[in-house]
Amino acid sequence: ITGAPLDSIDVPVVGGHAGTTILPLFSQVPAMKGVPADKIPALDKHVQDAGTDVVNAKNGKGSATLSMAYAGAKFANAVLSGLAGTDTTECAYVAVDPDSKAELPYFASKVTFGTTGVKTVHPVGPINEYEQTRLKEAMTQLKDEIDAGLQYAATQQLSF
Repeated sequence: ITGAPLDSIDVPVVGGHAGTTILPLFSQVPAMKGVPADKIPALDKHVQDAGTDVVNAKNGKGSATLSMAYAGAKFANAVLSGLAGTDTTECAYVAVDPDSKAELPYFASKVTFGTTGVKTVHPVGPINEYEQTRLKEAMTQLKDEIDAGLQYAATQQLSF
């Protein structure tokens, strides 16, 4: 769709981990500048449904396990590279610094990993009008999911 080499495209994905809480920030990708705005909602939905799309492409005879494994490997590489002294940035779902006065206690955004682990949790940055609307939707859904998770966690006791 862009004509750019795939290895030159890195789309930041912020928000949460499922469905409408997933927000790819195509406006922050230089290669996407020539893509018509009317194509973005379908691409956005495709990213949200990527796991389902993989299963459908396999005609129900498999899962998106390799995709998840690749994402896990990229994340592990970023953390380990950071710990080894090479600051590395990837998108990750992390606890937000309470001093930041953020609306949510957990959020996925670009994170730089360094020698002590999380070095910097980056702001979302500039986004277009479509992404601003989607971010509000994602945060509403994510707030409900986080609240439910925290309520559940409060009723559980870990035993080692």
